[in-house]
Amino acid sequence: MGRDHDRRHHHKSSHKRKHSEDRGDSGHSKHGRRSSSTRCDSDDHGDRDSGRKEHRRRHSSTRRDSGDYLDDRRSAPRTHGQRDGSPFDTDRVQPKAERNSRTAERKTLSQFRHELSRIFFGDNSPISRNSKQYDNFWTFLKKYEERKQKTALEAGTSKADPWECAEPSLGLPLTYDPVHKVNFSIFPEEPKVLMLDAGVHIDSSDASQSLTEEDVAEVRTVFHLYLDFLQRQKFQKLKKLREFQKNLPIAQYKDAILKAVSENSVVLIAGDTGCGKSTQIPQYLLGAGMEGIACTQPRRIAAISLCKRVAYETLNEYRTHIGYQIRFEKHRSKHTKMLFLTEGLLLRQIASDPMLKEYNVIILDEIHERHLTCDFLLGVVKCLMQHRKDLKIILMSATINIQLFSQYFYNCPVVQVPGRLFPIQVQYHPVTVEEKRSRTGRLNPAPYVKLLSLIDNKYPSNERGDLLVFLSGMSEISAVQEAAEEYANQNGHWIILPLHSTLSLAEQDKVFDYAPEKTRKCILSTNIAETSVTIDGVRFVVDSGKVKEMSYDSASHMQKLEEFWISRASAEQRKGRAGRTGPGVCFRLYSEAEYESLAAYSTPEIQRVPLNSLLLQLVALGLPDVRKFPFLEPPPSESIEEAVQTLKEQGALTAEEDLTPTGRILSQLPVDVTIGKVLIMGCVFRLVDPILSLAAALSIQSPFTQRSFRDLDASAARKSVDSDHGDPFTLLNAYHEWLAAKSSYGEDTRKWCRRLGLEEQRFYEMTKLRSQFKQLLQEVGLMENEVEVTDSVARIQRHGEMKQLRDLRRQLQKAPRKKRVLRVGHWGDEDEEEEQVDIKDVEFRLQQDPTLVQEFLRRSRSFGFHDLSLMKLILCSGVYPQIAISDDHNSYKRDSDQLFHTKGKGFVVLHPNSVLALHAEVLRLDDMDVLTVPNFRSNLPVSSKHQVVAFMSLLETTKPYLLNCLRVQCVQMLLLVSSAIDSSMTMSRLVFDEFVEVTFPDPDEALQLLLKVLIARNLYERLVAHMLEETLSSEEKKEPSPQVRHMQKQLRKRYDAVLKTEIAYTVKRLLPADVKHLYAGAQAFRALTQENEDCLSQDGFKVNPRKGGVFISGYFTFGCLEEISMPEEMLVDKMCKCPLCDTELPFAVMDAVLHLDACDKENLLTKDAGSCPPTEDEVAAEEEKNDPLKKAYFCKECNRELRLTLPEIFQHRKTHQSTSQ
Repeated sequence: MGRDHDRRHHHKSSHKRKHSEDRGDSGHSKHGRRSSSTRCDSDDHGDRDSGRKEHRRRHSSTRRDSGDYLDDRRSAPRTHGQRDGSPFDTDRVQPKAERNSRTAERKTLSQFRHELSRIFFGDNSPISRNSKQYDNFWTFLKKYEERKQKTALEAGTSKADPWECAEPSLGLPLTYDPVHKVNFSIFPEEPKVLMLDAGVHIDSSDASQSLTEEDVAEVRTVFHLYLDFLQRQKFQKLKKLREFQKNLPIAQYKDAILKAVSENSVVLIAGDTGCGKSTQIPQYLLGAGMEGIACTQPRRIAAISLCKRVAYETLNEYRTHIGYQIRFEKHRSKHTKMLFLTEGLLLRQIASDPMLKEYNVIILDEIHERHLTCDFLLGVVKCLMQHRKDLKIILMSATINIQLFSQYFYNCPVVQVPGRLFPIQVQYHPVTVEEKRSRTGRLNPAPYVKLLSLIDNKYPSNERGDLLVFLSGMSEISAVQEAAEEYANQNGHWIILPLHSTLSLAEQDKVFDYAPEKTRKCILSTNIAETSVTIDGVRFVVDSGKVKEMSYDSASHMQKLEEFWISRASAEQRKGRAGRTGPGVCFRLYSEAEYESLAAYSTPEIQRVPLNSLLLQLVALGLPDVRKFPFLEPPPSESIEEAVQTLKEQGALTAEEDLTPTGRILSQLPVDVTIGKVLIMGCVFRLVDPILSLAAALSIQSPFTQRSFRDLDASAARKSVDSDHGDPFTLLNAYHEWLAAKSSYGEDTRKWCRRLGLEEQRFYEMTKLRSQFKQLLQEVGLMENEVEVTDSVARIQRHGEMKQLRDLRRQLQKAPRKKRVLRVGHWGDEDEEEEQVDIKDVEFRLQQDPTLVQEFLRRSRSFGFHDLSLMKLILCSGVYPQIAISDDHNSYKRDSDQLFHTKGKGFVVLHPNSVLALHAEVLRLDDMDVLTVPNFRSNLPVSSKHQVVAFMSLLETTKPYLLNCLRVQCVQMLLLVSSAIDSSMTMSRLVFDEFVEVTFPDPDEALQLLLKVLIARNLYERLVAHMLEETLSSEEKKEPSPQVRHMQKQLRKRYDAVLKTEIAYTVKRLLPADVKHLYAGAQAFRALTQENEDCLSQDGFKVNPRKGGVFISGYFTFGCLEEISMPEEMLVDKMCKCPLCDTELPFAVMDAVLHLDACDKENLLTKDAGSCPPTEDEVAAEEEKNDPLKKAYFCKECNRELRLTLPEIFQHRKTHQSTSQ
């Protein structure tokens, strides 16, 4: 609104003021305040009374910008064309004594806030209500009234009417005002008209208690003064901003960048830290008239902050043209020309729009970080360029490995921009062999303490500058911290602060607090401070040259945290932390020769992480062979093969590497495959509420801090939430207890968390992530939108709560941030701030209705053992094949020495903080659980209570640890989740994924259980396919069909029937040597079934070419295990029962499978309560079908085709054999 407020009511002050300052610009200090000397010099009268001098002395250092501005306005030269009601001309209206009496009796202007808001802050006002400027106006008005009252107490003389020569018809001054530059006004109508238009009543009977026309005219003047004040502030900020932009290193390369972009399809801009590439290049492109710009960022917070920064630097000139979009949050419109978004989100958009038609320019920022999604996106964009010649690609990177990126994009041009760092001195202090390790094997802290002493001796303590020490891991930090704290206690000049990811947020935030005078902070950090965290005030850096990085062993599915030498690029990044705010010093605890021998760059993430999610996205994009994708630096081929195999085991890919229905849904969920499958199965089994909480809990860092295990009081209090079923259920219990404390308004949850050693921030993250998962499932159609059913009273009450909470949040956000100063000698004390309102708690209560939270808790507490078993099944299905079985000798070992074996890694242990490690007895077989079976010999215990451990991840540090574990039934769970089940002809042995072998003393029970499993798993596959079909067939998010509802109900019953089955068996881990002699092979099986192979193929059964046996389904192969040949009488005499219709069936797996298939379809058809009953014609058609147990069999001896069951075929062949003899 620029300068459209000329009608400010100023008059010439009776005091003469110096005007050397340029109307409030040069007369202000750095922070926008006028210096006290300038204010004193403004009055050159020698007869100033002592009261006024004392008042100025006391307030000279505390005046706000608005008060200084009003001082300037008072001193401004008076011009013609100024109206009545000038704020500094009130003494001319009435005699002084009468005016003072009236001022003391009548209301102040601020007390007419309601009426004035209606007049000046309507729909057409330049300032909207409830904005920050609106709130600040009333502070400005109050400050104005204080100045007015002070002015009224001073002597003054009446002046002539300044508006005597104004143009009455237009309400504008006739002469030009040099103060306001233009003769233009807001609210030019007469005060009476303004009041009538706003519906404000004019009460002439009591002028002291009602708003008058003079009051409105005066407030209009204040309104103009306030607008001018805001405009001046804005111009000052703009001036500083433009100077800042002009001084950025990238500014002088603007023309070169725009020219390169216009002439090339791909341009690489390489700039070091602080050059301004991320904020300025988007503005250059917008200024050049480009539209449809996408700018990717590796992190969500970076996308939001950059969007806001660019909008701020452009003064919101483009308004809605600049937006951002991240997962679950979108700020964009149809007018958006530039969009900041995450790399993962752009990949999701490619899945729905492979040509990215809405973008003309794609900026890929921070590509040097080499994140997994970044490398993937580079390959996708390279492929996209072949189909869109008009697309512009701008790559932005630090000056790291520039040649690699340029060559990848066909030697694209490079614009290299220098960074902006202060000079940094590098000193090499190599550690000797004797100093590297102490006697205990821990890191020797002596070299680090020596550097503390060196800094104390060489640099005066009054010179500010903190120390940042880069160490490889937590154990190294602890070793140095102990020695450094001992030195600091003697010295008194240091505050030692650790910084790593397992600390609570309050402890991490201490590194941003200020150290007292003559004291320095010593921050002991992992590489988290290398790029993720920027700490101002660091002048000294100590680089140990080591880092602990996570690598991934695809063969054992194990992550390893190992110590490595850093790269030269990382060494430069660490050095740069010392020169961000001033000249610095970098101490390297290795020699210059060792520095030169370091690798140039760090290993990219794609070479050291699991590739499951990445390859699933590639398949979803329609790539026929993921191995041929043009990676920037291809990952190891064995990693790709292991990832493909894992996706097959997780049910996302078929044997031909096509997407299954489950895989297609997983590809639409922007989460890890494991979490995605857990969410899908939660929807399938209609256990959404607890599964959402479990998935959120397993997706974040654990809320249990080290204190919850080391502190005796916290450890005892934590037992109230422990669950011996496993760590996920312990997390679920803790979350439910926290929600209960939140909804009760009784106990402070911060105190509750501190008592149990929990980090409350993790629960807030869990709540937010849970809502996001819920939104995801609704978007893909797996979950219907909830309809809130509340009465009018509850809605009104909630509306009132929301209003109060929003007001409280606004107050907390506006509250000035206190400068926190650390205290010497207080290393790890928690800040006691319970008396302060927690803004996170306010945000939680705004988003979560207490009534709905209590209803959620009520439903959660009603879960029984049946629901618990299903939740275990869902989690186990998500993490599979990450299963571990107990070592055979665990019964003879202590709890802390229990060993387990995974398929790829033997002799692993439970993490010591796992609840199962604290209650290891629940994993052992009791003597009462071991059974004695007649005529069955085995060295292994026979029991129906065998368990296996399912785990989220396997991490090797000092030992290979199982993390986030839960215990589950062995054979029942493996039958329901395994990707490959192999059996013997007698059904006495089963092998799961060539890892676990189970032997049954009673094959009849084994076959009966297997039939239940086949029914349950077949129904699951049909149900998921049906849900996917319904999701894809309609864009509207509607409720599941009655058929899906009925199938879900039946599925729970059938899975429950499997989980409740008790059966005796033994368990054995298979070694690679065992697997070599496990299978009979196709040739041996064909020999056994020589004349029946044609019958098998006619019924749709195929022989497994590698293992032998017959494919019963995609996951089950019958008769492939080596075994002593079975007597034919056993097949004929044995019988089993159909789980659906109780029909007695011959002991023949293939015949039973055919019967189950027909019986299952009929069962669903006739018992579908949610759909229409079958017609008589449909029932008759089902009855007329041939008996599925009978097969077409051509007998050469009889020379005719017979229809016989498999036992009848054996009997028929035996009759011909006896006749021939």
